[in-house]
Amino acid sequence: MNTRAGGWKQQQCTVAGLALSWLAYVGWLGWLAYERRWVGVALWLVLVPLLRLALFRYFPGVSRFLGYGRIGDAVPAQVSRAPVAVKFYSFFSCPFCPIVLRRLEALQKEMGFTLESIDVTLHPQLLMSQQIRSVPVVEAGGHRLVGNSTSEELAGLIAAVAAVSPMKAA
Repeated sequence: MNTRAGGWKQQQCTVAGLALSWLAYVGWLGWLAYERRWVGVALWLVLVPLLRLALFRYFPGVSRFLGYGRIGDAVPAQVSRAPVAVKFYSFFSCPFCPIVLRRLEALQKEMGFTLESIDVTLHPQLLMSQQIRSVPVVEAGGHRLVGNSTSEELAGLIAAVAAVSPMKAA
């Protein structure tokens, strides 16, 4: 579900785009302070994070207006136990990351896999060593899903890894 037909953007966040958005935020804040526009500094400090928080909170409802299409989920009819290790890579302020994490946590209760959640926001060396350019990333048994994945896609990846090697680490 991370690639959409009909001209929709891919349902994933590039790490470079997320990092640049925060650098731009700090840059504008610095420029406003340098220009001694204290009202602007106060507004920038309060309004921009509030707007980002609102976007983050209501993203599934507004995603189609931002060009990403609908954020839907296909839930598998039934899943089986899968004792595998799953890694989840996320980046601060990616609106897709908490959606995928919630899906993984729900599946974990049914499938019994181990889940390691890794925030790569302040770990550029990890981004480089794992060759992560977009988030969210779900990794199991050397296989990856990048972007907004449905519960069905996540369960399929985990079940496939479990079928090949029941205790294979991510």
